[in-house]
Amino acid sequence: MATDATPQQPLMAHLLELRTRLLRAVAAVLVAMLALLPFAKPLYSTLARPLMERLPEGASMIATGVAAPFLAPFKFAMMLAVFLAMPFVAYQAWAFAAPGLYRREQALAVPILVSSVVLFYLGMVFAYFAIFPIVFGFFASAAPAGVLVMTDVTSYLDFVLTLFFAFGLAFEVPVVVVLLVLLGFVSTASLRRARPYVIVGAFVVGMLLTPPDVFSQTILAVPVWVLFELGLIVARVLEKNAVRGESVKAE
Repeated sequence: MATDATPQQPLMAHLLELRTRLLRAVAAVLVAMLALLPFAKPLYSTLARPLMERLPEGASMIATGVAAPFLAPFKFAMMLAVFLAMPFVAYQAWAFAAPGLYRREQALAVPILVSSVVLFYLGMVFAYFAIFPIVFGFFASAAPAGVLVMTDVTSYLDFVLTLFFAFGLAFEVPVVVVLLVLLGFVSTASLRRARPYVIVGAFVVGMLLTPPDVFSQTILAVPVWVLFELGLIVARVLEKNAVRGESVKAE
């Protein structure tokens, strides 16, 4: 059967190519980290701003570990380097897999890869500017009388990194929808029928990731729902194009 994919290569050639791509990805992360390390402290101060602006007067962040004042900014600079190098890392993964794909698959993979990275960034930005002020304002106001809120720098970093990942992944909903349809696991019709469950699931995710009030849950659930609808529209267009292409071939 004739195909337009690249001819198969020996296993050793694949392994050497994989090693080269991995080394380039690691090098990109290291370069980004070296560039960020001199600014590790101001970068951490920027990260801590949503909390610091909502702490009561007289409260501050603390470091309970001896090395925490150094390790927390260093760890954040390292993770930020990974985030910044993500487009290059994703390109290396794409360059390794692309020769084994058909031209149609390559044409679909590029926009999916780009949109995945962009949506992940948007999820992190949304978390920092929209969710963090609500979450930390709620936690600061929920402290009982006589309790001084003083958050550990390492615990704060772990918490916000978890939220960054959670919201970055939550914003991948359109990509997941499109991939499920393209791979044939579901159809857009079945996804439309499942819309009520998706909406409920979005509010459940909002309940788990935000303070226990309706406004906070809604501010996450609504974007996830909108992104689901966006993914459904794109998947429907691709589904129609695929059906049209099969009809042309049949004729």
